[in-house]
Order: sequence, then structure tokens, then C-alpha cells
Amino acid sequence: MSAIKGRSLQGGGTPRAKARSKRMQDPNRHFVPPPTTSRREFIVDGVDEGFRNVIYAMVMGLQRLAACREAFGTYLGLTGSQFAVLMGTAYRQGRNGVTIKQLSDHVLLASTHVTTEVNRLRRKDLLTKQPNSGDRRSVLVYLTPLGERAVRAVTPIVRSVNDALFASISARELEVTARVLKMVAHNGGEALARARAQRWNGLTPRRARGRSGGASIS
Repeated sequence: MSAIKGRSLQGGGTPRAKARSKRMQDPNRHFVPPPTTSRREFIVDGVDEGFRNVIYAMVMGLQRLAACREAFGTYLGLTGSQFAVLMGTAYRQGRNGVTIKQLSDHVLLASTHVTTEVNRLRRKDLLTKQPNSGDRRSVLVYLTPLGERAVRAVTPIVRSVNDALFASISARELEVTARVLKMVAHNGGEALARARAQRWNGLTPRRARGRSGGASIS
């Protein structure tokens, strides 16, 4: 039994394992991954490195923005989403209040999510809502006096952080960035549907082979 275990741990007992080991040791072996986009204008000399670098930078930038939103919320004892709804209300309520639909469109969160967060902010006495006389199917959301004080307290912090985030970025560059991100958001529904529709191509780790019935990666 010990001899069998020894050969198993070395991983070179089968012809297939030996062939794989030989390939890995070949000094001339060079794997060239296929491009991750078929858009020709994003591929230079057969390589999409510039395109992928943009994706990495966008993900990092959006993560930093989201982290800042969470930090703003923490300052007020809120989550990032609650902070967004509070600030969205502040800038959209005007004199007549803002509907859930209008607020949802402004902060780009689902209406059901906004409704949930509005109710939580009401329990914190930061928001209030009243029937909408112009549309009985909806309500109008307003800041309470405590909500107004919270917005005044956090805005200098938001301003300072935004100045740091967008330092050295011109108004024109920000305009282009906004247009690109809006298009990515617009295209995201179709893109996500494609991603979720895919299935792993029958390749599973060796340890899962017995459970899933797929071919092992080797």
C-alpha cells in the first residue's frame, strides 16, 4: 500500500501524466491565449492586452467608487445603498418630493430595492413619504429635518473625496467616461444574459469527476 501511495504522490505513473510532465518541461512551450474580444479595433497585432487592461482598470475604479460610497454610508450609520437613496432624495425631491420610480432612475437601483431602503431610512427618521395626490399608485419621498442635517454633515466629506478621485480629470474626459459607462450599463443586460447562459464545457477538477461525470482537466 505504501508503495502505491508513493507512486500516486509523485504523479508520474501513467503515460498520460508522463506526457503532460514532458510538455510542461519543454523550454519552447509557449501558450498563447485567444483574444477575449472579437472587435478588431480592440486587437493590436493579434493581442487584446490593451482592451483587457481597460477592463481591469474599470473594475478597480468601480470598486474604489463603491468602497467610497460604503465609507460615506458608514459615517452616517448607513449602508452604501441607503446612502445613495438618501442623497438621491436630497437632490431630486425639490419642493414636491420624489417618487420611487424617479428615485430609482436617478440612483440606478431597482425600484424594489429603493422601496426597501426608503422604508429603512424612514425607521431611522431620515426620510418620510406622503401620498401622491397626482398619482394614487405612488408616494412622494422627502428628507426629514434629521435627514437634511445628515446630508449637510456628510457633503463636505463627499466633496473632498470626489476632488481626490477626479483629480487631473478634465470635464471633457469625465463626459466621455460617463458616456462609456452608460453604454456599458445599457449593454450589460444582454452581456450578463449571455454569461449566465453558458455552461462549463465538461471540464471539471479531477476530484469532482466522480460527482459530476465531466472530464477532468489534465
